Amino acid sequence: MSVITCSDLSLGYDGKVVVEHLDFRVDAGDYLCIVGENGSGKSTLMKTLLKLKSPLSGQITMGEGLRQTEIGYLPQQTVVQKDFPASVEEVVLSGCLNRMGLFPFYRKKERDLARTNMQKMGVEHLAKHCYRELSGGQQQRVLLARALCATRKLLLLDEPVAGLDPKVTAEMYELIYRLNREDKITVIMISHDIAAAVRYASHILHIGHTPLFFGPTREYCQSAIGKAFAAAEEVAL
Repeated sequence: MSVITCSDLSLGYDGKVVVEHLDFRVDAGDYLCIVGENGSGKSTLMKTLLKLKSPLSGQITMGEGLRQTEIGYLPQQTVVQKDFPASVEEVVLSGCLNRMGLFPFYRKKERDLARTNMQKMGVEHLAKHCYRELSGGQQQRVLLARALCATRKLLLLDEPVAGLDPKVTAEMYELIYRLNREDKITVIMISHDIAAAVRYASHILHIGHTPLFFGPTREYCQSAIGKAFAAAEEVAL
């Protein structure tokens, strides 16, 4: 069953079209990686899926009974966010806010959910630590636990390993993969790491000014654009 369907979508900002005629569908349990060059519209697409931006034209349809408040989001961190003066527990609990509606206080079920997700991400022992004192990898685990408090269905991840060292990057990719495979959470992730995208994702969306590819990863690896992009990444390394 479809979780998100995008039909003839055109996206842009400041009067500039960055991608148009975009058609793709994400089914429950999929792991979709969005790839493309800088400025190709990846982050604009993510913001549009979150309804932080409106499409220039076209339609986005939510399926599987998915509500906008049931999407877990892990954005790229800014310097200000990395220096946020709150405890790990407080940061993770804040992921429950949308599900609480107008109720102003955290209840036992929210605290239990936060504890469960901190355990799942291996950061429960840091619950009382200040978030800004953590390493980059620990902060990303905390933010992923926060995103899990918002959803049991869909995670949107914007470059979740940016700035992390290779060991921590590999650990984050494995965590996300297990959430997809074992917890059956649908994942949509922006990535510049083509090697990781083809290793972990079930589907690839490669965008530029016009869509260049959408389909299963195995087909992307055999496509002309997939081979060309992978070769360009190898040269860059």
